[in-house]
Amino acid sequence: MRARPTMAPPELCRRFHRASELIGRRWTGAILFVLTKSRCRFAVLRQAIPQITDRMLSERLHELEAEGIVVRTVIPETPVRVEYALTRKGRALGAAIDAITRWAHVWIPADDDRRSRR
Repeated sequence: MRARPTMAPPELCRRFHRASELIGRRWTGAILFVLTKSRCRFAVLRQAIPQITDRMLSERLHELEAEGIVVRTVIPETPVRVEYALTRKGRALGAAIDAITRWAHVWIPADDDRRSRR
């Protein structure tokens, strides 16, 4: 009997891994999805993303801002208005967000579909 040749495992792309860890964090995808549609104030983001807490939204926005994916703009009005928008780097994720959205519509059942199967 011949021994099978040992195959080396595929090498993980470090850049891919870092990117997937960054955008795959809880709530980050939802934030990016909403911001691909329009620039938003904090309260609008909070309202658009059910169940996210103010603290978690704030943390994720700070992380995305530190990565250069989101820009925070302070508009000096009374009261002061703060808006969040995707940077050029963030907008470059649009094709990936669209691809995940299309995939989800094919493979992920809607909440109503899951409830009707119970």
